[in-house]
Amino acid sequence: MESMHKFVPLVCLISMNMVKIVLGTATKFHEGDASMDVKKGIVGVVADYNDGSGKEEIVAIKMALEDFYHYTNRSFGLHIRDSHGDPLKAALAARDLIDKEQVQAIIGPQTWEETTLIAELCNQNMTPLLSLADVTPNWATSKWPFMVQTSPNALKQMKAISAIVQSWDWYSVNIIYEDKDASSTESLSNIYLALTEAGITISNLLSVPPFPSSSLSKDLENLREGHCRVFVVSLSLNLAINLFETASKMDMVGKDYVWIITDPFTSLVHSLNASTISSMQGIIGVKSYFQENRKKHEDFYRKFRRKFSLDYPQELNNEPGTFAAHAYDAAWTLALAMSQTNNNEGGKFLMNKILHSNFLGLKGRIQFNDHTLDPTQTFQIINVIGKGYKEIGFWSNGLGFSSNIGQHDVSYSSSMKELGQVMWPGRPWETPRGWALPTIEKPLRVGVPALSTLKQFINITHDQFQGFTIDLFKATMDLMPYHVPYKFYAFNDTYDELVRQIYLKNFDAVIDVTIISYRYQYAEFTQPYTDPGVVMVVPLKSKTGHRAWLFVKPFTKTMWILIVLVIIYNVFVLWMLERKHFCELKGSILKQYGNIAWLAMTPLVNLNGDKLHNNLSRVAMVVWLFVALIIMQTYTANLTSMLTVERLEPTIGDVDQLRNNNAMVGYSTGSFLKNYLHDVLHFNPANIRQFRSHEEFAEALRRKEIAAVFIEVPGAKIFLAKYCKEFIQAGPMYKIGGFGFAFPQGSPYLPLVNKALLDLFESGKQRELENRMLASEKCEESEPDGETASLSPNSFWALFTLTAGTSTIALLIYVTGTNGSNHDQKTIGWLTSAVIEQWGQAKRRLSRKDSHVAESPVNSPDSDSHVMQRPQA
Repeated sequence: MESMHKFVPLVCLISMNMVKIVLGTATKFHEGDASMDVKKGIVGVVADYNDGSGKEEIVAIKMALEDFYHYTNRSFGLHIRDSHGDPLKAALAARDLIDKEQVQAIIGPQTWEETTLIAELCNQNMTPLLSLADVTPNWATSKWPFMVQTSPNALKQMKAISAIVQSWDWYSVNIIYEDKDASSTESLSNIYLALTEAGITISNLLSVPPFPSSSLSKDLENLREGHCRVFVVSLSLNLAINLFETASKMDMVGKDYVWIITDPFTSLVHSLNASTISSMQGIIGVKSYFQENRKKHEDFYRKFRRKFSLDYPQELNNEPGTFAAHAYDAAWTLALAMSQTNNNEGGKFLMNKILHSNFLGLKGRIQFNDHTLDPTQTFQIINVIGKGYKEIGFWSNGLGFSSNIGQHDVSYSSSMKELGQVMWPGRPWETPRGWALPTIEKPLRVGVPALSTLKQFINITHDQFQGFTIDLFKATMDLMPYHVPYKFYAFNDTYDELVRQIYLKNFDAVIDVTIISYRYQYAEFTQPYTDPGVVMVVPLKSKTGHRAWLFVKPFTKTMWILIVLVIIYNVFVLWMLERKHFCELKGSILKQYGNIAWLAMTPLVNLNGDKLHNNLSRVAMVVWLFVALIIMQTYTANLTSMLTVERLEPTIGDVDQLRNNNAMVGYSTGSFLKNYLHDVLHFNPANIRQFRSHEEFAEALRRKEIAAVFIEVPGAKIFLAKYCKEFIQAGPMYKIGGFGFAFPQGSPYLPLVNKALLDLFESGKQRELENRMLASEKCEESEPDGETASLSPNSFWALFTLTAGTSTIALLIYVTGTNGSNHDQKTIGWLTSAVIEQWGQAKRRLSRKDSHVAESPVNSPDSDSHVMQRPQA
């Protein structure tokens, strides 16, 4: 564009004679001079006579001025110049209109490269320019304040194209665009943004020069060699016709191919001849759509067909397109503004009137915002079939797809599939996959680290690649939406150098590398497929300290307190119940409590019912003995477990202990951990050693050559699974990115691989592969941790409630002075004595077994004494 601007000063210096020579072949129109009554100004038009859209523009502008005269009786002088589609000639034509014809405003042209030069001239002369270019950069109206865009910006059609691609589950596209000026750059930028927001990757970009090129066939052949079969075309009319004719000859407009065209080319499909249409069968088109006034449009179409056929009888198609409607609205906008001004008020005043326009035109509301019409919000989707095209439906920004528009019962959908059947290239009714096997197979060059210490992840033997990462990568590639060939290559250097090979374009991908921030300067990474982090692994040692108070560990502090409280309460109840029967329970309070405590504890060792005289005391004591025996047995079992099971702990507690002791530590060869240990954990470089395998790790730890090793979490899982009896993880886990696959920056494979990895996670396939790997290293007969938990009152609430409740009931009966019959008291006493005597016999039998007394109870002389006799009432 800058090169075009250099011509502007030259144009300004050209003499009028030279202008006449250059414009000698241009046809001049000056209509309405004699027939029209009142003249309100002179209008200039720059158009390409040889272009179908240029012819439509001229006819539509003439019609607009005629219709305006019919309604207002105001006429305008009209001068039309031919640009021949050349930006320089368009600028010379504009100079002639401004200097010689003294036009108050200029309408046109339709290409941005012509518009840039004319806009500069109009801005210098303060002459309003009503541009019909379909794409105008955002900065243009700021640079040229006398330019206004009268055709709605169609950049939002890129969102419609993105929605179409997404509807059919196509993941990548090829873009073919015209490399001409800033407008093409902005158009490409918008489509790139729309596609990437939808998660669609751009497989290839093909820029077509603004003139016929002999290299087009070769460029298309290069695209065909790839896997992507979806093409988005953003070209001008002549270039698009040439493209499809060439592609058709190469059988690229057939089965498995998808072609999507954009405005303004889509709006001109109706004007194409049968030969061109036949080379475009099955393509999808997107064009701007505006709510139409039926009567107004019917009148316009009728008049346009008649006038176009009179002016251009050689043209077979006289249907008006979008360009004709835009040109009509632009001419009406200018005529309305000029009718409200005087010729001597200047271009600035006229420009202000144009910007304040507000009326309903052929293509909707004409109202400017920042020198441009509001962008198109609705687009029509067509399907080229036979000699014309079929209207499939509509796409509305923010709403989605619909089969009709402007009705009350319109239903919208996020998918184009709801619009009905589409005929694709090659006339198949089934939806194309959007990809195919490349005609020339170029497999991905996948770099594999040969120095990996984790042979379970990567194991290379005789050019055979095996391991967890290899299996996971293969499973990921199998889930890609299209076939991706690949080949593994071993790389015998550090991991940093391995990732750097992607930047040097020696590899297309790298696997089994840690995701670290500084490596992003060379590549981009997938999401991690392993747990992220680095851990410290140290040897185990036996816990030998803190055993002096081990006898209190079986119960928690709360449990001990509760036991003491229950004993004190039971002692109190016995004292209340037995104080009248024992002379020992008389005297000072201290003496009484001592005796009753002895009385309460004696049955735990020697059960003798004769020491208790009150039946209520005996009932309370039986329950307490039952609870006490259960608690004693539980205490004994828990204490035995603590004394017999070996308890282990790490030899090193944390990193600070290692640094303070100036201890040696280890890491894997080629890993980033050397820098991490020095820069982040601040170890002395002299105390850092590298090892090539887990076996070397274990041997160095056994010989105490190193005090600890630092391993990433995936490696630590394998190491501890194999050496679970000797080593343990200690200290915190340091967050690191985890293992992932690396691809070139901006690679189209990256989002697809990420999605495939997610599918593997959600389906459980990744976990299955990981469990299979760890199973081969599983440590058999691994010992328990050794930490036996102390027992709390939660396990004994029922027992404590039972004994406390029984004692309380006995106490209440005693206090309230319940008087039962003498017979009942004797019965309760007999039952209580019998229970206590049976407990005593059981205890004595257990004592005899423990002392290995081999005396049979049958032959024992005391066996008769075991027979109980019920006392007489």
